[in-house]
Amino acid sequence: MNNELLTMIQMNYIQKTRRVLLSNKGFALLIVLTIVCLQAYSQQTHYDLAKMFKEKQLIIYPGKKTVLINDAGKSGISTDGIIWLKDVDFSTGTIELDMRGRNEFLKSFLGIAFHATDTLNYESVYFRPFNFQYTPDTARRKWSVQYMSIPDYSYERLRKEQTGKFENDIKPNPKPEDWFHARIVVTKDSTIVYVNHGDKPSLSVKNLSKRINGLIGLWTSTGARMSDFANLFIKQD
Repeated sequence: MNNELLTMIQMNYIQKTRRVLLSNKGFALLIVLTIVCLQAYSQQTHYDLAKMFKEKQLIIYPGKKTVLINDAGKSGISTDGIIWLKDVDFSTGTIELDMRGRNEFLKSFLGIAFHATDTLNYESVYFRPFNFQYTPDTARRKWSVQYMSIPDYSYERLRKEQTGKFENDIKPNPKPEDWFHARIVVTKDSTIVYVNHGDKPSLSVKNLSKRINGLIGLWTSTGARMSDFANLFIKQD
């Protein structure tokens, strides 16, 4: 059988199959509805942090300062503690948001906490903006983004026992005082971090916690400077 005849047979089969599918209106409608439902389920949910703060939809612990901000076209909040999203349970999916820390050595640590039961038990991806472009010791740039799982796997333990596996630099290096965008992909087994819409991950690690779901929120280290957060989107798998 020559190639031309084979192509004609294939095209004829495709056309007949298409007519059968189109003639079955019920089946076609089912396909359309399935696609629409899947698209709706996979859509990101926007968590308007400023609005949630005003409507008391954020869990803020006593003694922690939180204020509204509107800067560089970004509306959000600035805080100095851990803030949970009320009534939001997170398991796996994609977290995206804009953040801004401070260019002050050892005084700016900010990120996302997830799979939490409280402020003593959680996983976290966080950033050290003062290390983004640190000089003259450029080796510190390898400590720009960090994963940890509290209480068992603090950054100190991970750095000592598994050096370089759970923290990394960010390329290109963001300016430490600027807003930056993070996309954090959490699967059952791993956490992958992309910064400023980069194609290559800045960090890719194996999850160390046995928890598979829990609270999710904004994370600022105890004693650190205020951190800014805006444009939070979460897509659950």
